[in-house]
Amino acid sequence: MNDWVIRLIEQSGYLGVGFLMFLETVFPPIPSEVIMPIAGMAAAEGKLQYSLVVASGTAGAMLGNIVWYLAARALGVARLEPIIRRHGRWVTMTWAEVERAQTWFRENGIFFVFLGRLIPTVRSLVSVPAGLLKMRFKTFFIASTLGTLGWTALLATAGFKMREHYGDMAEVVGTASNAVLVVLAAGYVWRLWTHRRVED
Repeated sequence: MNDWVIRLIEQSGYLGVGFLMFLETVFPPIPSEVIMPIAGMAAAEGKLQYSLVVASGTAGAMLGNIVWYLAARALGVARLEPIIRRHGRWVTMTWAEVERAQTWFRENGIFFVFLGRLIPTVRSLVSVPAGLLKMRFKTFFIASTLGTLGWTALLATAGFKMREHYGDMAEVVGTASNAVLVVLAAGYVWRLWTHRRVED
């Protein structure tokens, strides 16, 4: 898959970087942890400009972020109330918890969105609660852009600086992504278990 990413970036340049980052955000066929370091390596080799690599990667990812935000906002959290009330144990949430989350999000949403964009795996999902809870678009856009810019710049810089050790870098980032998945899975199992205990 890395070879396909390399070929697309070589053939399409910045447009290819943006397109791949859009795909990664909307329907993740390949992770940004592969796309942006490869683009960074291309910049280090003089094939692309570093600043435009970061800009195109950020733009593509933000387009995907906006798609998810608008879709979630159109759905709205109110439409999920019957599902949550009926299947609360499987989503591990009660409607009262959703209402508390709405209050928390109004006060801390900016920090949540910005930080979420910097966490592997989680970063693509941040738009959903922001849209469901109807976060102001301007606030969402600014916080998402800053976080996404930081993430793409970090990965592109890693590729630029460590092109001779790409394998080692990919292994470290991959391990971090897997660790986040394990934590999320463990958190879900814990919530599911405690939910059942409460119901019983």
